[in-house]
Amino acid sequence: MARIVLVHGAFHEKSCWDGAKAALEARGHRVEAFDLPGHGEDKTPLEQVTLQVYADRVVEQLKSDPEPAVLLGHSMGGMVVTQAADDFLAGGGELKQVIYASAFLPEDGQSLVDLAGLPEGAGDMVQANVQVSGEPPIGVLSTEHAIAAFYGECDADVAQAAAARLGPQPILAFVMPVSIDNNRAVTRRYVVTGKDHALPTALQRRLSKHASVVEVAEIDTDHSAFLSKADEFVDVVDRFARS
Repeated sequence: MARIVLVHGAFHEKSCWDGAKAALEARGHRVEAFDLPGHGEDKTPLEQVTLQVYADRVVEQLKSDPEPAVLLGHSMGGMVVTQAADDFLAGGGELKQVIYASAFLPEDGQSLVDLAGLPEGAGDMVQANVQVSGEPPIGVLSTEHAIAAFYGECDADVAQAAAARLGPQPILAFVMPVSIDNNRAVTRRYVVTGKDHALPTALQRRLSKHASVVEVAEIDTDHSAFLSKADEFVDVVDRFARS
């Protein structure tokens, strides 16, 4: 069984993992979920949050236990785990693998905005509908737009409850590029979602062709497979984690 560290995406908090965490634990895994800085119960001021601040928090989590982890990032969390994995490995840490769940997978020097702007990113309902204000900029999504982007295949009550837990998102994390060693060895696996309006499926398929990705699974659902197709999502993560 594996130690699995879950990293949520933009606007979200650790509670989005509650169901998947319990199901994976029931299969014998040790699962850790936590709020990224500025999200959920973490009170880091939003104006201080950057991609590197997120990555530092993940590295802290990885270092909290000597057992090498399966590191899983969802959505924007893919940017975070990419930077965190590189930082952790550079410091002598060990990882079993990194799993990308409908997530951004960048090369060195690429930001989330860079990837979202690729031709395959057309139709991204987050970039199209996020309302940004302030300096440094903070983004928010209305409940209507959040449900359309993230939870389109979920039951209505599940979608409403999930959208109610969303919060503001520091935009600096979207525009800051990763700074990584592309030659650093790390095994990656990817979960593609086939009806995704937040990170379009065509873009996921392009990203999942990254040279370090050794296996891809596809779930025919929205951006939040851990809610809309929870059993199938847990089956895939469980199988990947045992690989």
